[in-house]
Amino acid sequence: MSQFLTERLSQIATKNGNEYFKIACSKPSLAGSVSQRACVFCGSRVVLYPIADAVHLIHGPVGCAVYTWDIRGALSSGPELHRNSFTTDLREKNIIFGGEKKLEESLNELIDKYQPKAAFVYSTCIVGVIGDDVEAICRKVSKAKGIDVLPVMSEGFQGSKKDGYKIACEALSKLLGTSDSIKLGKYNINILGDFNLAGELWMLTEYYQKMGIELLATITGDGRIEKIRNAHRASLNVVQCSGSMMHLAKHMKEKYGIPFIKVSYFGIEDMSDALYEVANFFKSNELLEKATQLVREEVKDLMPALVEYKKKLEGKKAAIYVGGAFKAISLVKALRLIGVKTVVVGSQTGNKDDYQLLADLCDEGTILVDDSNPNELSDFVQKTGAHIFIGGVKERPIAHKLGLGFCDHNHERKEALAGYEGMLNFAQEIYATACSPVWQFVRKEENFR
Repeated sequence: MSQFLTERLSQIATKNGNEYFKIACSKPSLAGSVSQRACVFCGSRVVLYPIADAVHLIHGPVGCAVYTWDIRGALSSGPELHRNSFTTDLREKNIIFGGEKKLEESLNELIDKYQPKAAFVYSTCIVGVIGDDVEAICRKVSKAKGIDVLPVMSEGFQGSKKDGYKIACEALSKLLGTSDSIKLGKYNINILGDFNLAGELWMLTEYYQKMGIELLATITGDGRIEKIRNAHRASLNVVQCSGSMMHLAKHMKEKYGIPFIKVSYFGIEDMSDALYEVANFFKSNELLEKATQLVREEVKDLMPALVEYKKKLEGKKAAIYVGGAFKAISLVKALRLIGVKTVVVGSQTGNKDDYQLLADLCDEGTILVDDSNPNELSDFVQKTGAHIFIGGVKERPIAHKLGLGFCDHNHERKEALAGYEGMLNFAQEIYATACSPVWQFVRKEENFR
């Protein structure tokens, strides 16, 4: 390992039998390590972006808007306002004389033109430097236009003391409890942390509806401002992406008394558990029976296809590096189901409990890493002989440079991988990628034993 990365050794561990597993995590990124983490603005933007009937205005240079334009493959069943990457496009003149006037004019113009249900204003790094009073402008425009204009103070780097996910949750918390307009059913839940990538949320909605459970608010996939306002009335919060939404779930429990459970919708085992846990929460035999019947029907059709993929994939090895550790846990289970061994696994935001669970799930010799970087990941993949890399947009170049198959499991993907249908899609993609004949022409087999 390069000398300048030796300070990170405590954040790297190898599974070694029943030996006590220890890994450092939840630390600021090491300066100079070129962490795979993003900026605070990006973290807040990916959480709030799927709210489809709000204006999202980026107060900063146009490059910030370009960086996060369409950053989630988040689909909407109605409005498409979120697909616009509005920006105040700050230039040199604004940096010198301030951008408050430009921000106010931009907000007034956008609200008049699009009539949104609310507006989010993202403060970027340069705004933190020049000192624009974004919050004051938001209050002024909100009063003048009669809608919520919410400042999202998201300057800085995600690996620092600021957390873009937490900042986004704090902005959402200002909407909670401001409306009682929606009529509630007998059993109702909120889903937190699913962003409707490739329409996955609609599949999950169908599962819960078959059980007799109503979704009050989805935060933030296919999100709507009015439903978020009513979300404080749900009986239960089901948290899918704990890394991004745990702060909001804890806030809602503390302020509104809404309990929460952490689930994952990836893979057969975790998808089924997510349905059973909700049924058990309501202590309803009827819900549990419907959940059992639904799982039985879905698995009956799915397992024969997965058995065939397992025969073809037996012996293949995978490296995983994703944002949230809970997702990594589900991926290890899903890969094992189709005969693929995990040899490297890591995340940007995992905690000690997450990594302990990963260590318990993984095989002997698996490398676990927290907040990694391209040099480390390249080295781990080559040493372990992985056949496929599962990650996000920033990991794709690493895989391609190494002549390695890549599976996109991050938030800009366009294929559904959640739920039972998603598990089949996942198996198909892993097979098509890991077993493609193209790799014999771009890599030497002796380096990937």
